[in-house]
Amino acid sequence: MSSANEPVSIRLLDREYTVGCEPDERDSLLSAAKLLDAKMREIRGNNRMAALDRVAVLAALNLAHDLQQMRNEQTSRDREFSRTLTDLHRRLDDLFDLPAR
Repeated sequence: MSSANEPVSIRLLDREYTVGCEPDERDSLLSAAKLLDAKMREIRGNNRMAALDRVAVLAALNLAHDLQQMRNEQTSRDREFSRTLTDLHRRLDDLFDLPAR
């Protein structure tokens, strides 16, 4: 059974936005908004005249880059885990294939 979207207010660089989300996703959305707001403030720095759209695009690009790096690291860890698991399976197979003494 699907829940109805509920309006949630978020603030980004002192501007309020209302977005709809599932009730069980509210906390995650607020956390994401907090992260985005912090990144936008970091990029804007002391330049209060920086265009909001430019700050938003640069923040999104930074966050997308961070996400891509984490995905690449996860892929690398997954490959290493798979290699280790394959090696362990091979070793176990070799142990069971030894002739009985």
